[in-house]
Amino acid sequence: MAAESRTKVEPITAIIVGAGHRAIIYGSYSKKHPDELKIVGVVDPDPIRRSRTANMFGLPDEAAYVDVEDLVRRSGKIADAAINGTMDSQHVPTTLPLLDAGYDVLLEKPIGTAQSEVLELLAGARKNGRKVMICHVLRYAPFYVEIRRRVAAGDIGDIISLQTVENVSYHHMAMGFVRGKWRSKASGGSSMLMSKCCHDLDLLAWMKGGIAPTAVSSFGGRSYFRAEKAPAGAGERCLDCAIEESCDYSAKKHYLEQKLWAPYLWPDYHLGVVPSMEERIESLRTDNPYGRCVWKCDNDVVDHQSVVVEFADGCTASHNMTGGTSKPCRAIHLIGTHGEIQGVMEDGYFVVRRPDPRAGHEYSEERVELKVSKDMHGGGDLRLVEDFIRVVRGEQPSISSTALEESIYGHLIGFAADRSMESRRIVGLETL
Repeated sequence: MAAESRTKVEPITAIIVGAGHRAIIYGSYSKKHPDELKIVGVVDPDPIRRSRTANMFGLPDEAAYVDVEDLVRRSGKIADAAINGTMDSQHVPTTLPLLDAGYDVLLEKPIGTAQSEVLELLAGARKNGRKVMICHVLRYAPFYVEIRRRVAAGDIGDIISLQTVENVSYHHMAMGFVRGKWRSKASGGSSMLMSKCCHDLDLLAWMKGGIAPTAVSSFGGRSYFRAEKAPAGAGERCLDCAIEESCDYSAKKHYLEQKLWAPYLWPDYHLGVVPSMEERIESLRTDNPYGRCVWKCDNDVVDHQSVVVEFADGCTASHNMTGGTSKPCRAIHLIGTHGEIQGVMEDGYFVVRRPDPRAGHEYSEERVELKVSKDMHGGGDLRLVEDFIRVVRGEQPSISSTALEESIYGHLIGFAADRSMESRRIVGLETL
């Protein structure tokens, strides 16, 4: 039903494009809130994923499509919106036809794999008058929402410096960026900075409230996950490796004993296809890429990178990404003209400090406790979907709104950072 003729009490209708783990999470909102969202179609080239997703959401056979072109050719516009969870390199090529067909789109991050792609998508959205929101879910995590509210209210004055940190755990690094889909730009479509940290770069831009970044510099590299760093005796695959028992990166420990990252390792696990332990062992021993030694993979993305940004008002910011840390966490520190805010998302609180020049004092400190989920990006995933539904309905978006035009600066910072790292020079940015 067209948006113009729908009453507010009726659910928004949406199709899933790319039935991977992330899109299914966003689509799951319809299970908890059927009065707000209804999934009415699925687009995926894999027949098993199409079939299982259709069954999951109770869709008829005719509501399953091989690709976006098949959808548009056979049915045109069958829903109000699309949830696009394809791989990075397919984001823009699959979204442009959806915009032309009249869909609003919730698009997984990163927006695209190059600055030119991102700007092409912005032009396409404007041409068609469609709404595109980006899955920068950290904007919806209560931890960051409350910090942004404090900044907007002027609690610490004008921001003159920001620092963010992402420590990517050793098991996450190994899964995603050494053994997995995002181990190289050729396989994942994006650099590690853009695939893992475009959230964090977006936070820098969001906290600045639309003030443009003007210059970026960056350094980084792949220091540890290289063949010459392999311990003595390391084999090609973990399950038959002589030093597996003492290795921190053992696929046996990560994926069989602790059962980490199952939706990424086992095809269609997120759709209910659960392999037996025997099948998992055989897979990791033979042809599953996640069974490889982390020092003997075909990875080429960085395992650490630092970014420095200058904004138009003279504020400076930095982001440090390190892969392979013992403890995963995201940290933020904002320093303003009248105070500062500092915290670690996973700790569940942040502190607000202000100068206190009275005798016997130096500063005051307020501890702000928050309910922080340890999954779904600090509780942000489904809050994002809720806000997207409001936007499609034409209602007022929240302070976290990830509208395409409000999400571009973080991406421009990231693309410029990668160019800076490769060329070893400062890269200037043009104001949009």
